[in-house]
Amino acid sequence: MAKSIDVSDLDIYYGDFLAVEGVTIPIAARSVTAFIGPSGCGKSTFLRSLNRMHEVIPGARVEGKILIDGADLYDPDVDPVEVRRQIGMVFQRPNPFPTMSIAENVLAGMRLNSRKLKKTEASEIVESSLRRANLWNEVKDRLTKPGSSLSGGQQQRLCIARAIAVQPQVLLMDEPCSALDPISTTAIEDLIHELREDYTIVIVTHNMQQAARVSETTAFFNLAGVGRPGHLIEYGPTTKIFTTPENPATEAYISGRFG
Repeated sequence: MAKSIDVSDLDIYYGDFLAVEGVTIPIAARSVTAFIGPSGCGKSTFLRSLNRMHEVIPGARVEGKILIDGADLYDPDVDPVEVRRQIGMVFQRPNPFPTMSIAENVLAGMRLNSRKLKKTEASEIVESSLRRANLWNEVKDRLTKPGSSLSGGQQQRLCIARAIAVQPQVLLMDEPCSALDPISTTAIEDLIHELREDYTIVIVTHNMQQAARVSETTAFFNLAGVGRPGHLIEYGPTTKIFTTPENPATEAYISGRFG
């Protein structure tokens, strides 16, 4: 069941350093939201705050609120591990576990959650997850081969299969195509279009055309200078952000005049 996300007045710190300041943004369920902006403006930091991944860095903390369907993600009683189960993450570089088979990679999240799986149940999860990731037909005859034996694009789809096997409600993607060739990128973008029917998807991308192709909503982040915190500058329907943005900085970034 896909969930909506409401962020209000969010500040993200690394120790004393304020990395992202004052973000307020609603993220609709069953939609694709793209985060764009120059390097270092806090897009990925903000993305990682949405499933508490940034907390793995010592001294990292947030102030403000992130609500998932009204429930506070940062409530003291909330288990960060459970948050990360509900809100999956796909990283910039494909990261299948190299010593695990393709099938075991898909099941890795289930095993981490201490799920005891019968053999038939495990097989069903592997097949259904790989089908959802549009990878089944390419790997069904070599499920016992290492995940690292696949091409880069296939590895990224395997990581998506691994993320959706635990049935999350939200899928975060941090530049999932930046290390891939154009054909693999197209396959991932097609997959995002299909997955939006069941998931709330948030994607960080440096590729303007990709943001325009895959998202319904776009958020533009920027910063005033090196060492200054990142800010959400503008947020709205992707067609509006790309054709008639309200902020001159958004227009300058999208038209390629900086960034």
